[in-house]
Amino acid sequence: MLEVKKSWKDWKLFTKNGRQFWAYKSKAEKLEDVVHENHELSEADICQMKEDFAFNKAVNPNSGDKVFRHLQIAKGFEAYKNEAKSDAFEDKVEHTIKKGFHFFKHLLSDEGHLPGDYGGPMFLMPGLIIASYLAKKPLPNQHQELMKIYINNHQNDDGGWGFHIEGHSTMFGTVMQYVSMRLLGADKHEPSLAKARNWIKANGGASSIPSWGKYYLSVLNVYDWKGFNSVFPELWLLPKWLPFHPSRYWCHSRMVYLPMAFCFGHKIKAEENDLILSLREEIYTEKYEEINWKKQRDNCAETDMYTDQTKWLKLMNWFTNTYEKVAPKFLRKRALNYIMDYINAEDIQTKYVNIGPVNQAMNSICVWKEYGADSEQFEKHYERWFDYLWLAEDGMKMGGYNGDQLWETAFTIRAMNESKIGKEFPEAMTKMYDFVDYTQIKEENYKHEEFFRQPAKGGWPFSTLEHAWVVTDCTAEGLGACLSMHHQKIGEQKVSGDRLKEAVDLLLGMQNKDGGWATYETTRSYNWLEKLNPSEVFADIMQDYSWVECTSATIQGLLEFKEQYPDYRKAEIEEAVVEGLEVILEKQRADGSWYGGWGVCFTYGTMFGIEACARIKGLGIYDAAKLDKVMAKACDFLVKHQKADGGWGESFESCSTKEYVEAYTSQVINTAWSLLGLMAANYKDASVIENGMKLLMSRQTNEGDWLQENISGVFNFNCMETYSNYRNIFPLWALNRWYGKQIK
Repeated sequence: MLEVKKSWKDWKLFTKNGRQFWAYKSKAEKLEDVVHENHELSEADICQMKEDFAFNKAVNPNSGDKVFRHLQIAKGFEAYKNEAKSDAFEDKVEHTIKKGFHFFKHLLSDEGHLPGDYGGPMFLMPGLIIASYLAKKPLPNQHQELMKIYINNHQNDDGGWGFHIEGHSTMFGTVMQYVSMRLLGADKHEPSLAKARNWIKANGGASSIPSWGKYYLSVLNVYDWKGFNSVFPELWLLPKWLPFHPSRYWCHSRMVYLPMAFCFGHKIKAEENDLILSLREEIYTEKYEEINWKKQRDNCAETDMYTDQTKWLKLMNWFTNTYEKVAPKFLRKRALNYIMDYINAEDIQTKYVNIGPVNQAMNSICVWKEYGADSEQFEKHYERWFDYLWLAEDGMKMGGYNGDQLWETAFTIRAMNESKIGKEFPEAMTKMYDFVDYTQIKEENYKHEEFFRQPAKGGWPFSTLEHAWVVTDCTAEGLGACLSMHHQKIGEQKVSGDRLKEAVDLLLGMQNKDGGWATYETTRSYNWLEKLNPSEVFADIMQDYSWVECTSATIQGLLEFKEQYPDYRKAEIEEAVVEGLEVILEKQRADGSWYGGWGVCFTYGTMFGIEACARIKGLGIYDAAKLDKVMAKACDFLVKHQKADGGWGESFESCSTKEYVEAYTSQVINTAWSLLGLMAANYKDASVIENGMKLLMSRQTNEGDWLQENISGVFNFNCMETYSNYRNIFPLWALNRWYGKQIK
């Protein structure tokens, strides 16, 4: 049932060219006219917020994105009034698709993207709160109040907080939320904080927080930099041909350890005051002054440890920590100046959005240190903080990106174009296409070669044009979305053949030496670099790898392009996709599945693995009989895990354990992924597919929506993310694929 609660009405989501910005009691009509207002909240206001944003994570820790969805629908949604033509199965499927997209199209922003909740990780917002505290640049009162509500809503029964919203309590999650609450003005005697403090001390105290937590506590001056392993800023001055030069790191790691090195080199820390002194007493099991900080460098709580420290990492830490005793001041200064130049370049390249939320908070701290809180640079960072903040019925959270605008919009276009039903919604389809058109990167980034960025012109990012970090599978999906619109002849063809060719050129240039495709860049070093991973909580973060999903998406995009432009780089495309396919085949597991690195998990990866095989089969460029066997094995895996109700349900634990873990109930997203894979392989047992479709159809609401179920996204094996629109996109895609196969 759609409901708009009283204090939800005080908020409005503004969008412009993909940018998303929640404003409180704003009288503006468009985003550029929004003025930051710090509203004084009465006790009645706060009580109303707490009532309206009351949230029971025991029912489901994932929000249903109800604030945005219900406010958006309330603008003038009319229920889908048509009935199914008959009781025939295909007519019921058609009705479900049309009803589902009739609802979903009402979520479109004015410029054609699909806003939504992209939260989940619990360690993101604390970094922003710490940056705000250091710079004495507080977020508006209404934001702070809803941040506190969000944190309280996601506290576990044992008093702690997880690494992500579905996770068990960890030291990283708990200490960061505890500190955030105190910085936001919560009293230490509040019952939730007393309970959290008991958890922290019962599990060894904050000295055992993982290294990223040690960093944040150090800049806050509630942990001593002596207890932090050197980040060795001078590493950036070493020859770039060295395989361990940081320019060879995976870009997300590179852009996190860059500002971390700056903060370490300057030993940035907040001023001591009563709050800082009190926190030093609250989160440790011994007196702060008596802690042996050097012994805490490698101390990590068992609740948090995912990646063990290797002997090579310990050797490197010994060397860099020893170096700190004799580090020449002129070299340190030179290194820190270089790092600041690099941070400035990242800011300019991304219009101050930055690659992600962690590096946004860290860069903000560096810019505050270098230029001051009143500087133009810091003001631009402050403006971008709001791009990462999302409001849902569980409160105010920080997203895992500034959104997933391009990614989900391209998916939706492709989903609806699986049959001719997409042509029945020309206005919505054209709006989404216009957004994809706008979001293609049309110029090279500022100083991209000097600061280790690969070419981007012709590619698509994950979120917005301003973000400007090109991604392989996003480029492939953007390419595929355009091609599907052109094939269906919906609206004017605005993305020219030349621009499509630029995307193809980019993808061909991003192929790894092993034949696969990574995420943002080609792989730049060797697998042994992972032995130097210092993060404890993530795996495989040191370099970019060839992923099944990225490789499959790229293969599909290139072959879809080849269908419409058969003569353009024909031999190169065929050679590239065959090499990519070989990588996918090598990654198939003995049970027939593929591991999914960016979704939960084997249902996701297996869908992509099958899609690549199916796309190539029949083109005469690979052994079709071999692909039949590969796909049959993958289908056997999927069918083996179908539940009695016809659906599939996979837990996020599959991602971290790397073994299939059943969810308690079927999940519409896992079900849709499995069905898409089975249909791509032309699986012969129609009852298996029809039973899954019936499950999807039975879960559709009266409005045409699907309810939010378990978390479905993941990164680096161990941290989960919400994709609130997946629950609409993939059921529609699966149903429409079946319908498109039946109704030619």
